[in-house]
Amino acid sequence: MSLPQAPQAAKLIIGVFTGNKEVIVPVLQSLAGMFGEIDLMSDWLPFDYTAYYAPEMGEALFRRMTAFKPLIDQGDLAGIKCRTNAIEREFSEDGRRRVNIDPGYLLRERFVLATGKNFSHRIYIGRHIYADLTLIFQKGAFQFLPWTYPDYQDPKLLAFLYRVRDKYIKDITETDF
Repeated sequence: MSLPQAPQAAKLIIGVFTGNKEVIVPVLQSLAGMFGEIDLMSDWLPFDYTAYYAPEMGEALFRRMTAFKPLIDQGDLAGIKCRTNAIEREFSEDGRRRVNIDPGYLLRERFVLATGKNFSHRIYIGRHIYADLTLIFQKGAFQFLPWTYPDYQDPKLLAFLYRVRDKYIKDITETDF
């Protein structure tokens, strides 16, 4: 018989992409106000993997990835996605988003994103939100899955996730989590 155990605290990671780089600063301030101090941030990463967002947000999109200092309970992911959706609405103009915010969390063994879109590999976690197992960490490296979005396979984005993973391991080693 397996005995239920408390889940490991996770590192909150939020990706923000936009066609208007000036909107990033107030968005990051809102996120920090909700989720605590930003621990690590990526450089600007081009977001040119799909034309899906072009009609709403424009052609030239850029992403910043952020990791937050406070660790989170994995069970909070649905609520976090609902809060980031509210920020997207707050920064919208004329019914169009100017920013897309993708929260997720990182553990030693996996990276999970939150989404409002159901699909065969996504698990419902409440509040109309699904968890998308995006990457797994095996044999010393992040491994892609058949559904891993191309942007999460980008070497620059992965380099950021490796930095966050190293910091996360240090954080959980130094705390009681």
